[in-house]
Amino acid sequence: MCAVDCTKVSGDTFVQWIGLRTFCVMGPSHPIRAGGKQETHCMNEKVATDGVHAIARAQISRREGLKLSVSGVLASVLPALAATRAASPSSERPKEDTMTSASARQTASASPTDEAAIRPFQVKIAEADLIELRKRINATRWPQREPVADASQGVQLATIQKLARFWATEYDWRKCEAKLNALPQFLTKIDGLDIHFIHVRSKHENALPLIVTHGWPGSVIELLKIVEPLTNPTAHGGSASDAFHLVIPSVPGYGFSGKPATTGWDPARIARAWVVLMKRLGYGRFVAQGGDWGAMITDVMATQAPAELLGIHLNWVFAVPPEINGAAFTGQPAPQGLSVDEKRAYEQLETFYRKGVGYALEMANRPQTLYGFEDSPVGLAAFLLDHDARSYELIARTFDGQQTGLSRHDVVDNITLYWLTETAVSSARIYWENKSGFFTPKGVGIPVAVSAFPDEVCTMPRSWAERAYPKLMYYNKLDKGGHFAAWEQPQLFSEEVRAGFRGLRA
Repeated sequence: MCAVDCTKVSGDTFVQWIGLRTFCVMGPSHPIRAGGKQETHCMNEKVATDGVHAIARAQISRREGLKLSVSGVLASVLPALAATRAASPSSERPKEDTMTSASARQTASASPTDEAAIRPFQVKIAEADLIELRKRINATRWPQREPVADASQGVQLATIQKLARFWATEYDWRKCEAKLNALPQFLTKIDGLDIHFIHVRSKHENALPLIVTHGWPGSVIELLKIVEPLTNPTAHGGSASDAFHLVIPSVPGYGFSGKPATTGWDPARIARAWVVLMKRLGYGRFVAQGGDWGAMITDVMATQAPAELLGIHLNWVFAVPPEINGAAFTGQPAPQGLSVDEKRAYEQLETFYRKGVGYALEMANRPQTLYGFEDSPVGLAAFLLDHDARSYELIARTFDGQQTGLSRHDVVDNITLYWLTETAVSSARIYWENKSGFFTPKGVGIPVAVSAFPDEVCTMPRSWAERAYPKLMYYNKLDKGGHFAAWEQPQLFSEEVRAGFRGLRA
């Protein structure tokens, strides 16, 4: 049962209530300045032209939205509220402006009209920017220590100060830069926007093309450790028949991809862009993988079911039954009759709604307000660390000197990328753009593989995955790993991806 009768409150009251309780996606969009001072070196490589079709948006009135039950709010109400924005004249979007850094625009040798050109890309951050970063870290004005003995009030002062000291005195961005530049990186325009991607082809014959997408607060950096195991499996415990040609794009507004200057780059549009990218690279058939927003983009792509997409693998899974999701959302006790795994998933979900969703609410409602994270590197770092409780615990242990799946360099590499590319605000906009529920099924009809990691925000039970994905071809419940599985458990994650797609290679 719904704890609130949504038909008996006014539209404004209902919207305010939703804004406090879930991923509300209301609010105006504002263009931001082009970010990043990185220098790039690009050349041309002519390939066939492609296009991206504009995304049609459903038009659902607020009156219809008020008739929806709370139990379906994430899967139904949010698309309705988002669609009221789409009905405005601003939904008739002009072609996107590319908002990469000024230096990137100046050194790109491809013609602005040659959207299908693929330009090799290298990262070279100006030394002055790194000096300025350290200066800002050292000038941080610290608040008082939290008055509690745990992380219940957020990122703890001792943890963030350890991170700041390491960042300002020991950390070397050039090592991360070298790792990125050791891989083939490219830029290409899709629908008017520069898309940055890593593209590594396997030496093995019959390798399966795979596009892997990161999420927030991640980046391509969280996926670097899986490049070798997936493209060169014989050197990492696999066989040649498990090899992939690997494509790792930066989501629009993240890293070295362009920053959209107008609205409309939601997961559905990004999914369509990824299909264009894979076809532009010459892949007529491919598979896709994702976690967090990468999972959303991948799951939405699967609902679009392009002919080229053979199947998907997810480590964030959209399979919570709507009635279960509604009960957890409203804080009700666990429904009767749940299995052990289902009850644990329910408790994880209820805890997330009650204690863990705050970061997403702000980005979904007011991403433009996050000015402080563009101005303070320590403020940005704290916000990126405060994603989910188990990941934060892992990172805190890392800065306490304990051995974990992540190193201090891993964590700070990712934060530094956000800082140097000035993407704190632009990366948040996908929350505002999203129109889909973040846990509930979308009606995927193609083959799906699922890896359920124990420390994910919600460890999806097999029973729910089977209901949500009628063509579930693989399911495995792991005994370790969390939200950033590819980053902290790259070997295990790579084995899961190989196993998940093995049935599609015949």
